[in-house]
Amino acid sequence: MPISVGQDSAKTRKTLTIGDQSVAYYSIAAAEEAGLGDFSRLPAALKVVLENMLRFEDGKTVSLDDIRAFSEWAANGGTANRELAYRPARVLMQDFTGVPAVVDLAAMRDGIVALGGDAQQINPLNPVDLVIDHSVMIDEFGNPRAFQMNVDREYERNMERYQFLKWGQGAFNNFRVVPPGTGICHQVNLEYLAQTVWTDTDQNGETVAYPDTLVGTDSHTTMVNGMAVLGWGVGGIEAEAAMLGQPISMLIPEVVGFELTGRMVEGTTGTDLVLKVVELLRKKGVVGKFVEFYGAGLDHLPLADRATIANMAPEYGATCGFFPIDDETLRYLRNTGRDEARVQLVEAYAKQNGFWRGSDYAPVYTDTLHLDMGTIVPAISGPKRPQDYVTLDKSATSFLDVVSQYRGKDASPAAADMAAEGPATAVAADPRKSVKVKGEDYSIRDGSVVIASITSCTNTSNPYVMIGAGLVARKARALGLNRKPWVKTSLAPGSQVVSAYLEAAGLQEDLDAVGFNLVGYGCTTCIGNSGPLQKEISEAIAEGDLMATSVLSGNRNFEGRISPDVRANYLASPPLVVAYAIAGDMNIDLTTEPLGTDKDGNPVYLKDIWPSQKEIAELVERTVTREAFLSKYADVFKGDEMWQSVETSEGETYDWPAQSTYVQNPPYFKGMAKEPGTISNISGARVLALLGDMVTTDHISPAGSFKETTPAGKYLTERQVPVREFNSYGSRRGNHEVMMRGTFANIRIRNEMLDGVEGGYTQGPDGAQTSIFDASMAYQEAGTPLVIFGGEQYGAGSSRDWAAKGTALLGVKAVIAESFERIHRSNLVGMGVIPFEFTGDDTRKTLGLTGAETVAISGLDTIKPLAEVPCTITYADGTTKVITLKCRIDTAIEIEYIEHGGVLHYVLRNLAKSAA
Repeated sequence: MPISVGQDSAKTRKTLTIGDQSVAYYSIAAAEEAGLGDFSRLPAALKVVLENMLRFEDGKTVSLDDIRAFSEWAANGGTANRELAYRPARVLMQDFTGVPAVVDLAAMRDGIVALGGDAQQINPLNPVDLVIDHSVMIDEFGNPRAFQMNVDREYERNMERYQFLKWGQGAFNNFRVVPPGTGICHQVNLEYLAQTVWTDTDQNGETVAYPDTLVGTDSHTTMVNGMAVLGWGVGGIEAEAAMLGQPISMLIPEVVGFELTGRMVEGTTGTDLVLKVVELLRKKGVVGKFVEFYGAGLDHLPLADRATIANMAPEYGATCGFFPIDDETLRYLRNTGRDEARVQLVEAYAKQNGFWRGSDYAPVYTDTLHLDMGTIVPAISGPKRPQDYVTLDKSATSFLDVVSQYRGKDASPAAADMAAEGPATAVAADPRKSVKVKGEDYSIRDGSVVIASITSCTNTSNPYVMIGAGLVARKARALGLNRKPWVKTSLAPGSQVVSAYLEAAGLQEDLDAVGFNLVGYGCTTCIGNSGPLQKEISEAIAEGDLMATSVLSGNRNFEGRISPDVRANYLASPPLVVAYAIAGDMNIDLTTEPLGTDKDGNPVYLKDIWPSQKEIAELVERTVTREAFLSKYADVFKGDEMWQSVETSEGETYDWPAQSTYVQNPPYFKGMAKEPGTISNISGARVLALLGDMVTTDHISPAGSFKETTPAGKYLTERQVPVREFNSYGSRRGNHEVMMRGTFANIRIRNEMLDGVEGGYTQGPDGAQTSIFDASMAYQEAGTPLVIFGGEQYGAGSSRDWAAKGTALLGVKAVIAESFERIHRSNLVGMGVIPFEFTGDDTRKTLGLTGAETVAISGLDTIKPLAEVPCTITYADGTTKVITLKCRIDTAIEIEYIEHGGVLHYVLRNLAKSAA
């Protein structure tokens, strides 16, 4: 479908000719000549947004004042309080978030028909690519059959979902599906879909070039910023609105400049660099801001490393981490098989329109910080947050502290010293426990590494660390080392290209030899699809209440995310993941202690098997070829025989299968009135949960497995679904009945209304302990509104819209916290739930909240963006306290979303009106 550009933008529209191709573009220099301001020192990331304003300026949704505000931003030192209507070029999805998004679109077709409209009005106006990458689980590992057996089980578990997605591919325009077994959405985007400079035809049939931009229903959409494509994660509900032509409401962001100098030293990896960047930026505080990387260090930083840093923007809290276009961008585009004409267009456009990073690149930033890459050392992060940075030489003593805190004891300096000498010495002097594994000739203990997984787009997109992991495996194999028998090992690359170069280098055979056989192309362990541990190991962990550990090359290590058996999770580079699989124990200091012994009984240290940068670079140069990318992406949408054999229904609207436990018609639009209501004050609300700091979207809406004793498990059991077929919460996101029951059901969430209880529990109306779902149903039946209280960084982590959808369906009218992460705040508003922040020194603790209070919030019937409103808290003894809350409805359009009951209701009513 042709793009629609603003009709009043002719003054800034120019023509660019490259060889025999000629394209129109919207010129920032021409905007300056037209007297709209000085944009010369804007960061490249912000110029992308400015170009969007020039292209869509129509005097209504985008005005000349919006454009002038960018000049004011630069003049004011990187700040401007201006709301914008931003339109990304395309949308990216993965299947965990994509299935519920397509479910919503299908429900909207039913809804618009009910309002007298046409089903065809519900169609993506922008290109949408959905990559099926979140569904494969590691049931089988450590053998040559693992890949095919896991794929077979994936189809068995997910056939209903895949049939539904195939219907969507046929029913909706501008909607493509990348089949299972292809790769991870962000890596497929980086290696194939993204173009850096996009082209399309406008409503007049002319070709227009403009920056490639997108939003994605996954927080790590930011990865593609490594190749100067501006993108970030949003919830499915916001992405659906963007698909249907609704602009994204945003304030002109602050842009923090991160200067990189120097170059990486021997023995360090891009993973070590990004973990340090995460630590520094979390300390800096960049939530809601753009981060742009600049400096002489970029001249020595491969795009693969840039993509790793950009990928982890959600972990450092930024909206995105952006790298401008330069020579390295062009090299990567050529090497990954992009058309030469496209590469030439990228270079010419970037230089002509002010996006190029040359030696004179010196923009204005809101704030800056600096890192010399020559100071980077090997590191890991854990045990439960990506910003919990630990240098590798301190990892063993740091873990001892973690265990000591868990056991309720302090790690003495003497114990720490003994731990440094070796785990055998330290075990008698500290609180670590050990349990014999039944039927095996070994014991496991606190710190035993039971999962070692090379996984995730974050690092498997980077050939330097993947080749490095293969070389560690090769050297270890040559010396007779192998993984420890209690370690579940896996290799899940983000694309088939990774397998191509590992095989071309002869390294896959070495990885196989130490247990890192291919298990699938997908997210696997990084999103909780690690699969079950060996039964006897799981039982030993439970028997000793052991702090078992996982080490993964992923981006997230939140509590309860990786495996229900594992309490401590560590992020590490792929080479270190192999090393930890061989050592088998987090108590071992890999910098000083041996990983094991060679064939002759001699100790082998990490330095003995660590490859040099020269070794890695030579193999990368020889095996990571343009031809490999062209070959593996030639039929990216075709899929294998299993995908081609998936049968589905046809029709404009979906024929919802009544017996399906995967896909159900959600209740959002049923009985919806043609006109919106008004925002009501909240009175007589009870507290559903009282939560602490850093409550992530994993806590609110877990993605992993669940037991038959949970509300979700009981729902499936009542429908004769055997436990073996439960699959995961993530795969069930097309069924609101399962997901409501899974909201706030993470096994590690702690509701402070209860003493020392982990899991999704609360106090019901009668004061007795019950599940959060059952309490919600009882309150809703009585007509009682509900609120949630939280601490700092509420809603951190994944972009999952179900964290907001589930909250809304549980009857929660407001979430009151100390601060919100960007995506979840937006998702709550998109579902009609109002976010509020405490003001002054008020917190749940200073107010002495126990969850027994009643809450009333007034001033909502006349609410303005970011207004402060009074909240009356009535305590159990009848006393009251009035506090002031800041309403985090941030923009005027968001007020309308709340009035309509959510953004999709807003879009649906407007579409119905336009049809009438």
